[in-house]
Amino acid sequence: MTSTGTGSRPTDNAMRRALRRAGDGVALDVTEAAVLLRARGADLDRLAGIAARVRDAGLAEAGRPGVITYSRSVFLPLTRLCRDTCHYCTFATVPGRLRRAGQGMFLSMDEVLDIARRGAALGCKEALITLGDKPEDRWPEAREWLDAHGYDDTLAYVRAVAIRVLEETGLLPHLNPGVLTWEDFQRLKPVAPSMGMMLETTAERLWSEPGGPHHGSPDKEPAVRLRVLQDAGRSSVPFTSGLLIGIGETYEERAESLFALRRVARAHHGLQELIIQNFRAKPDTAMRAAPDAELDDLVATVAVARLVLGPSACLQAPPNLVDDAHARLIGAGIDDWGGVSPVTIDHVNPERPWPRIEELAAHSAAAGFSLRERLCVYPEFVRRGEPWLDPRVLPHVTALADPETGLARPGAVPRGLPWQEPDEAFTATGRTDLHRTIDTDGRSGDRRGDFDAVYGDWDALREAAAPGLVPQRVDGDVREALRVAADDPERLTDAQALALLHADGPALDALCGVADDVRASAVGDDVTYIVTRNINFTNVCYTGCRFCAFAQRRTDADAYTLSLEQVADRAAQAWDVGAVEVCMQGGIHPDLPGTAYFDIARAVKARVPGIHVHAFSPMEIVNGASRTGLSVRDWLTAAKEAGLDSIPGTAAEILDDEVRWVLTKGKLPAATWIDVVRTAHELGIRSSSTMMYGHVDQPRHWLGHLRTLARLQQETGGFTEFVTLPFVHTNAPVYLAGIARPGPTVRDNRAVTAMARLLLHPHIPNIQTSWVKLGAEGSAEMLRSGANDLGGTLMEETISRMAGSGWGSYKSVRELVGIARAAGRPARPRTTLYGEVPEERRAAAEASDGHLPELLPVLTD
Repeated sequence: MTSTGTGSRPTDNAMRRALRRAGDGVALDVTEAAVLLRARGADLDRLAGIAARVRDAGLAEAGRPGVITYSRSVFLPLTRLCRDTCHYCTFATVPGRLRRAGQGMFLSMDEVLDIARRGAALGCKEALITLGDKPEDRWPEAREWLDAHGYDDTLAYVRAVAIRVLEETGLLPHLNPGVLTWEDFQRLKPVAPSMGMMLETTAERLWSEPGGPHHGSPDKEPAVRLRVLQDAGRSSVPFTSGLLIGIGETYEERAESLFALRRVARAHHGLQELIIQNFRAKPDTAMRAAPDAELDDLVATVAVARLVLGPSACLQAPPNLVDDAHARLIGAGIDDWGGVSPVTIDHVNPERPWPRIEELAAHSAAAGFSLRERLCVYPEFVRRGEPWLDPRVLPHVTALADPETGLARPGAVPRGLPWQEPDEAFTATGRTDLHRTIDTDGRSGDRRGDFDAVYGDWDALREAAAPGLVPQRVDGDVREALRVAADDPERLTDAQALALLHADGPALDALCGVADDVRASAVGDDVTYIVTRNINFTNVCYTGCRFCAFAQRRTDADAYTLSLEQVADRAAQAWDVGAVEVCMQGGIHPDLPGTAYFDIARAVKARVPGIHVHAFSPMEIVNGASRTGLSVRDWLTAAKEAGLDSIPGTAAEILDDEVRWVLTKGKLPAATWIDVVRTAHELGIRSSSTMMYGHVDQPRHWLGHLRTLARLQQETGGFTEFVTLPFVHTNAPVYLAGIARPGPTVRDNRAVTAMARLLLHPHIPNIQTSWVKLGAEGSAEMLRSGANDLGGTLMEETISRMAGSGWGSYKSVRELVGIARAAGRPARPRTTLYGEVPEERRAAAEASDGHLPELLPVLTD
């Protein structure tokens, strides 16, 4: 299964042209890359020389000219059981063989620590933790071992092992657990500075067709592996990947694989290293008779990878898989030898011993390079710090890193350090008066200080967003759709609903009239509102939501974090003026432990036992669960015990990942949002539901979102209301970057409100409009278009105001009643769950008009 092209050797003219373009620094396309992969003889020498010059320029720019790196490591094969059946692999085995060899299904914790300690004693700084994919899904023996040792799954054991290695040896875990989900990255990022998974190839036929090297291996589907690379970047995890060449792919397929890696690298800047590994046949495998990848093939692929990925890429070829050809690899553009162990064998290629580090130094020196030790996490990411290194592992990394270069510090000796949450998570810091001064002084600038880095690559994003921004022509019969909507909204087909979402002019007026009639029959004429206070306890966040102008770096002028006492004080103030609820959300602050949310709920309930705690978005819930190591269900159960009453259905944006991955770099996927909300409802924790629209979305996305919410409500019955959230564009990063449109039009707002009423009927009876985003007049118009709820008094509001909303931070009870009156309707207060407000609460709200006489100072004395 050697690599072959789809045709004969390229013409001399095609090769000359490709080499000329490469030499001129012109960006190659896939066809040209495939031509260059076939270079041999003098053409290959010329290609390698061009690639080497690109590498040298990158090293000079990175501040380490003439340096080749390596990592001194120990290889920990945590388990050799795997659910996949790759036809070339000798690492994976079966339970019977392990038993006959006197080995367990997994390395025990003592075995892990014994190997790690021996490595630390010999100066190793990396613990390479490698294992098969999800062995418990295939092997009952793996499931039994995990159950017997108290682990829910293999990744729970990986997490526990990583923590023990950090604490007891000081080695830095580099995790290779195979295919991971976005949720898995959140679980593992706090315990490891870097992770990895080889892409191997994007040639789907090698996975899908019988006889292919990946056939029968669910985790080797190229689309799945590419999604892992994307999720790593979205999660700001320094990630290693690469290609396995010579397993049957064509040159065109190999070139396509390199370009797929380039797209990932461009989008998120998170691929810390690319490995080009040559296939070597092994006995006792299905591919034992296949020829090894040729050395020229490897050299050409290294060179082309360097040209495709560019000067800043870190490129490695395993030094134990070539025989005395190290000079050719250096000459083709590598800058790293990978992990080399003085303690353990290469368990993936056990027949190929590691070269001694002194030998690598000699090979490097002979080519004019010095050999320097790095950590498992590459120096660029060590210097970047947040958000790439979690605060829980950062002290372990800085203990071994040279602060100037980011490489391993000469003479550094690994020593175990406690793995623990950062100290004093709830110290009041920064602009804690933002809730008051946002309406007077405003924000300090229109963007955060790391605007060009935290959101990913803007150019790559524009390319990804472009197809979804093209409106689709809709030729549906609006008149027939209106007739069906008036008769029975549940009978609307998707085509009819989409036609109505595009309605304008008299058709839009008729649509809003139908929606208003449905509203009147479903919930009556009363416009409801709630006396509540928003408490955003921190705006420090590195998730990288491109629509969010609220999030700040901890060092930005507008950043702040409240103390627990300040949170409780604000809740008590709200209670004094008649509030029945506090709504609490915050940024994903890297220092906050997963239990911080419990502390917040307890602090509020201790100060104001009778207030309803409506808090923590699904993103915050996943963050809390991943940091504590709990399941979402267990975390929510603990939060409920701490005082959580209901959750906001925010962080939904648009429940379509096509849109979500343009709007946000690292927020939870749509399926995860749904799972979190479903779990909350199953536990008796009710929620609102939301949709933010008018950015890079189209009506077809609105339809899909509303259909998803209706299905989930039919399943759980847990939604209290649906809240329309028009996109506020003014300071939103995705708008400042020229990608999003400037919010929805009035037509959009009316159509979304009306169709929310129709498509969610009768499952979600309450449709809320947002005065914060639309103002009084706009909200009154939505009340005439199917809405029945005005939301809350808020008392403070910084999220929309930071984005540029001009409608203030609070509304008094009289003002909310006035909006309802402008729509020709009466108003009444409600509770979070749309119940009757106790008379005592009504009286307090009427006496204060539902807003605060005095706001809190910057810091309590």
